[in-house]
Amino acid sequence: MNRYAIVMIICLGLVVGGCSSGPSVKRVSSDEVIDLSGKWNDTDSRFVSEAMIHDALSRPWLEGFKAAHKSKHPVVIVGHVRNMSHEHINVETFTKDLERSLINSGDVDFVASRTEDTALREERKAQAQYSSEETAKHEGEEIGADFMLQGGINTILDKIEGREVMFYQVNLELIDISTHRKVWIGEKKIKKDISRSGSKL
Repeated sequence: MNRYAIVMIICLGLVVGGCSSGPSVKRVSSDEVIDLSGKWNDTDSRFVSEAMIHDALSRPWLEGFKAAHKSKHPVVIVGHVRNMSHEHINVETFTKDLERSLINSGDVDFVASRTEDTALREERKAQAQYSSEETAKHEGEEIGADFMLQGGINTILDKIEGREVMFYQVNLELIDISTHRKVWIGEKKIKKDISRSGSKL
């Protein structure tokens, strides 16, 4: 084999290898529903959070609070949402979806979570030491929450060879922090029928 033929073979190998090595990527809308594995995803998180917050804010507790407090908006904090399912679920993304739905509703006021509180209090301490007296924020001016939203995500999995049914149940409770009275209990269910041809589950 002459030198020219060897060079051509090497070049052909590089071209073929380069064509097959990279992934194919297409940008899509963040609102587009793409369900690849059948597991909990961003669409489920957004759909459940919006539906549950809409239900919570349409119940009598809200008007009852406003009537008792001269139309003042209740102050809400999102507490712990537990992942009690058998799969990994990014609970932080779900709680952020809940927070966004609450804030955007315009029906409640919202305060930072415990994790965010820690960072904010550290910032206030730093301001007390390094910022001017006119601009430094002072202790004792935080707004206390009236209600805490908390709950959990559960799953049930039923499967046979080539097919599985995934059932998600999200339960949330809104609790009056002063009295520990539950003013709203919400439930949302999602069921997915998943077929996997040529595979054993």
